[in-house]
Parts: sequence; C-alpha cells; structure tokens
Amino acid sequence: MGIDWLQLFPEKVKAALSRLPLPLLETVEEIRIREGRPLEINYAGKYHFVDAAGRLTLEPEEAYRPDREDSHRMLDLISNHSLYTMEEELRKGFITIPGGHRIGLAGRTVLSSGSVGHLRDIGGFNVRIAREIPGVADRILPLLLDDSRRRVMHTLIISPPQHGKTTLLRDLARQISAGSAGGRDGRPGLKVGIVDERSEIAGSRRGIPSFDIGPRTDVLDGCPKAEGMMMMIRSLSPDVLIADEIGRPEDADALTEALHAGITVLAAAHGREVSELALRPGLGRIIELGVFERYVILRRSAGELSFRVLDGRKRPLPVYPGERKGGESHA
Repeated sequence: MGIDWLQLFPEKVKAALSRLPLPLLETVEEIRIREGRPLEINYAGKYHFVDAAGRLTLEPEEAYRPDREDSHRMLDLISNHSLYTMEEELRKGFITIPGGHRIGLAGRTVLSSGSVGHLRDIGGFNVRIAREIPGVADRILPLLLDDSRRRVMHTLIISPPQHGKTTLLRDLARQISAGSAGGRDGRPGLKVGIVDERSEIAGSRRGIPSFDIGPRTDVLDGCPKAEGMMMMIRSLSPDVLIADEIGRPEDADALTEALHAGITVLAAAHGREVSELALRPGLGRIIELGVFERYVILRRSAGELSFRVLDGRKRPLPVYPGERKGGESHA
C-alpha cells in the first residue's frame, strides 16, 4: 500500500519518513518541518522526532534537520512549481493540496496597509494529513435526528484542535446527503451545503471534492464562512448547512439567518465544553438563545476518539440503548 502524501516532501525528508513502519505512517496526523531544527511527527496523540534512517527518537540532537535546500524544494513541490499563483494562500498562511491535506506555513510576514500581505522567507511547514473515516458518524448521527427521522437537529460539535471535528463533519455530510432509503430507518437523503473556508472538509481542488461527501452535497470552497453561509441560503437552498471552526460574531449572525430560513445547522468550534464557548461574544449569544438542539463533545486519547452528546438544555444523552444519561462512547 502506498502513502500518497509522501510525494509532498523533498527527497531527504521523504527518504527518512518512508523508512517508518507502514502502520505508523497510516496513523500520522502531522509532519513538521522547521528549517535547521528537528524533523517531527505527530501520530496517535504522540510526538516524536525522526532521524535520517527513519527511526523515532525523543532526543532533538539525534533527529534529521531539514536545511534551506529542503525548504526551497518543499515550496516548489507544494506550489506545483508556481509559487506566484498562490498569493492568496500565502496571505492566509496555509496551502490546501489535492487529497485535502493542509500545509501551514511559517516565515516572515510582509505587511500591506497594516495587514498581512503575504509570507516570505518560509522555513516552517506543518503538514496536516487529511483522512476519510467512513462510518465515524454511525453512532452519533442517530442521536442528532428527531423522532420522525426526517430532520437533523441543529448541532454544535466541540473539541480541541485535532480531535476529529472535521473528520466527523465530513462523514455526517456523507450520511445525511446519501440518506438510508434502502435501510431499516428509511431516512431520506437531504440537500447538504458545506462552507469549506479552509478546504478541509471536502478537500476540493479546482472546485471538485476529493472526499466522499455524499451525492446531494454542494460545496463553497475557500469562502469565508459568514459570507458563504449567506450565499448558500440565497442560491443553493440546502436542507442542512455545515461549517467548520465558527466563532466570530459574523459567523453567529449568518447561523441565525440560516435558522430563520428553516435550514438545519451543523457547525463545529474549538473548545472543551459548552460553558467555555458560552463566554465568547459571538457563540455565547446563540448558545444563550438555545439555538442548538444537540452538542457533541469530542475527546481523543491515545489516538482513540470518544464522544458525549448533550441535548439543547445541556443534559447528557445516553449513547447506548438503555444506558443511563451521562455515558461516553467511542466513535
């Protein structure tokens, strides 16, 4: 089995990474290249440095240290030999490439009228590996459906970074869009709209999703969430609207507009508990209004994902049939 994302890296980095055991490569979440500093990977919640022979180490001095040539070659590869065409990505500080992988960039910022114009002297890369996990929403989606099984409840998914929010949203989009008309619950497929500001949910390239997000799903790729949600409402008439990493006041305004239009909202935000998000100016207002009917709180420990589901009054729901409220389940 090949690991396609290895082709992103310059030869010496790729050689070191390719010597790692295949089971480990299949669970890698991040690869960090910092010019002149140790090559580092994150997998299953663990962090290790990697030496030139592909061995893991906790000692920085033993690791391979990417040099200036590696940085230049990395930029060349991820920009497809045309860095000047990626001006907008350089301004935002990340590049999304085919497969939905996102590469965060670090370097010197060049200001324009007091704002970041673009990055130069780039010597830091954080490659976040995107993966589909079909079925990760299997145990969660039934808890987000109303009694008729024909409507999804307004839901906010909460977790710290890299705990599975985007992966869960992706599979929810797929399952909600496809429906299960041939299944036991007879759930119809619904029109799904995804506002994918960071190109991570659908992993689109030139407007075409690289992940399976379902047959009735439309995507606005690279569009600011608040503006994209309004565009979706006006022109694409989704039954369910999905957005990742909400939090700004304008995001809350757009979510409120969607609710008034009769559209179900599935959104995700960084945090650990509902009480933490309630303190934020934008999200606090819509949480206080009781907009969300479900809260899904994700946790990841040693690479394993678990979840809790709360109702609109923030009371725990059972996650197994017959279970007492307050249980936690593994996705």
